[in-house]
Amino acid sequence: MISAIMPERLFIHATNVHQGGGATLLLSLASALDKDVEVILCLDERMVFPDGSPHIQVKKIKPSVFQRLRAEWWLKKNVTQNDCVICLGNLPPLFRLLGDVTVFLQNRYLVEAVKLDHFPLKTKLRIMMERLWLRTRISNVDEFAVQTPSMKRLLQSMTATPIHMLPFVTQQEGYTRSIKTTAETPERNTAVFLYVASGEPHKNHRKLIEAWCLLAEQGIYPLLKLTLNQSTSPDLCRWIDEMTKRHSLNIENLGTLSHDRVLEHYRCVDALIYPSTFESFGLPLIEARQANLTILASELDYVRDVIDPEQSFDPESAISIAKAVKRFMTVQETPLPLQNASAFLKHVFERSRQSAHSHR
Repeated sequence: MISAIMPERLFIHATNVHQGGGATLLLSLASALDKDVEVILCLDERMVFPDGSPHIQVKKIKPSVFQRLRAEWWLKKNVTQNDCVICLGNLPPLFRLLGDVTVFLQNRYLVEAVKLDHFPLKTKLRIMMERLWLRTRISNVDEFAVQTPSMKRLLQSMTATPIHMLPFVTQQEGYTRSIKTTAETPERNTAVFLYVASGEPHKNHRKLIEAWCLLAEQGIYPLLKLTLNQSTSPDLCRWIDEMTKRHSLNIENLGTLSHDRVLEHYRCVDALIYPSTFESFGLPLIEARQANLTILASELDYVRDVIDPEQSFDPESAISIAKAVKRFMTVQETPLPLQNASAFLKHVFERSRQSAHSHR
């Protein structure tokens, strides 16, 4: 049970939660609630909620557009200034409320501009409507809660509303980022990578440099050797020079190399990195393997056609590329700061109390 300073009432608005992870989190929150706080739970009628919680008033909502709109208006009419509202269904309240509002957002489709072509028409329309709802009612939120750094980054591109990463689970014990404990972390800035490629767009140099910028933000500065021709790719080279100066990157452009010189470099670097988005063959992959060189490459079919890389990544994600580089250098990732439902509620209540004081 939590021991934070309680709001007058807690509204948990979960009119579109009835199964899966959302239902599990809802039940976890309910079990962590202090019996001294009055709770009003707006619940999808399909959600199975246990009896025996007299301090929780359950208001069941039929899963129809009209009934959910009615529930939004009911929320608007009943929430007062000293109340706290937690929206568990990814969406802000339709109307601005007097109380403090936290939205728990875990649907990536609502915050990332991915195509919906593979969805049935009904699902596609629903997601499009929810995207519109989120964007047009985002100002009705006092705080967003998300579970991962990726979700936080995506949401930050949409709003200046405070966003907190609060990855609460039912049981937090036993969680680790990795079970590997014996390898020692080498010097971060001594690894040398080589990318043998010309400057065409599909060679994906810009995403690779963005990954090097992310590494630099974390104090990691591996050497990246490129083989770009200044004459045929002047804009790309200028951009790389600008990024190198701005972020103090460790990048060396070797220029166009003869084949013999390329083979020599395979013998004096630590790894080949290959973020190209498509290839007909990928000769450097073959040559690097022949030179017994470690390979970090795109997780794409053309790579798997010829070799199995020691590390793979999503070539469209600078974060994924940077993480592959860190794995190669055995740089440990920090585990998510998991907490239980009580800690999550304590954070929300404390913020609600502070918000209430600021309004007086």
